[in-house]
Amino acid sequence: MQFETRCVHVGVDKDSTYNSATTPIYPSSTFRWDDLKTHRGFDYTRSGNPTRRALEENITALEGGLDCRATCTGMSAITATMHMFKPGDQIIAGHDIYGGTYRLFDSLFRNMGIDFVFVRMGDVEQVRKAITPKTKCIWIETPSNPLLNIVDIAAITEVAKAAGLITIADNTFLSPYCQRPFEHGVDVVVHSTTKYLNGHSDVVGGCVVTKTKEHADKISYIVNALGLACSPFDAWLVLRGIKTLGPRMEAHQRGAMALANFLNQHPAISHVYYPGLVDHPQHALAKRQQSGFGAMLSFDVHGGRPVVEKIVGRLKLFQLAESLGGVESLIEYPDSMSHASMTEAARREAGITASTLRVSVGIEHPDDLIADFQQALQD
Repeated sequence: MQFETRCVHVGVDKDSTYNSATTPIYPSSTFRWDDLKTHRGFDYTRSGNPTRRALEENITALEGGLDCRATCTGMSAITATMHMFKPGDQIIAGHDIYGGTYRLFDSLFRNMGIDFVFVRMGDVEQVRKAITPKTKCIWIETPSNPLLNIVDIAAITEVAKAAGLITIADNTFLSPYCQRPFEHGVDVVVHSTTKYLNGHSDVVGGCVVTKTKEHADKISYIVNALGLACSPFDAWLVLRGIKTLGPRMEAHQRGAMALANFLNQHPAISHVYYPGLVDHPQHALAKRQQSGFGAMLSFDVHGGRPVVEKIVGRLKLFQLAESLGGVESLIEYPDSMSHASMTEAARREAGITASTLRVSVGIEHPDDLIADFQQALQD
């Protein structure tokens, strides 16, 4: 089946009693055993649930993995992967990753004995030089949040394999519709399903997708032991959202490209970060490893925070809010919102300034989105 068909049909045909056209919600916390030795495949919802399993089958098919575990948030998915490691291990990550991931690594798991080295992931030699005998994993986020820097996935996984390391990729920004990291050698893929997979800003969730039985068994054990699994209703919402992932991403990208081109030519804007622009320094790489450029873009304004405040105060269609990937357009200020958990020095090192705004382009008509920015940018 083609991608859009898998979105609609995988994990759906679960009701043999009434032939429901959609996946049923099983809110049960527990399930009866047939006898002391056997049950029908599920015993307790923390460990497994039919609705959640349907979602996991669907995401596995979309990413091209072996198995998946759906979690209660995107951060819980990342937390699950970090429990694959032990004190004394080292993980290499990008210096410009999502602020919540940076905080989890630098403030929590570092205190638990895992070492983190933050490098410019776009420079393969920096990654290679950062590897030590303690290194166990390379964490890949591409495009990066919020400046849309592109990591050469195949090059990084080649370095990792040569050193005996595993690679974990956060694919939230693009979804499997636009990028499939397994095809470039990645070992584990994570998502915040809150974002494009769900697509409607009405649920929080995450997932960890694996492609080997060893990693699948380990993640399954960790998610169950830590109690990180998502609820049946949240799983149902994400599964419902995924049905329209393909057409939504096409609409998202249409608006993002149009808005990026508009901003790129506007005198009030000093820089636009969007890999779909031909003048983006990694446009060719993005075109090679992605099947789409996504709908996230950031830009810097002339004039700093006073101009930022004027813009966000004037916009009508872009809600000032964190998160991304919903059908409605959002705008946010990384310096005090999505990346506030990073130190100011870390934000500046990553390239995030007081002039940076991040936009999640929804599925509204591009002409309306551009018109909204035209009036917001007027002197």
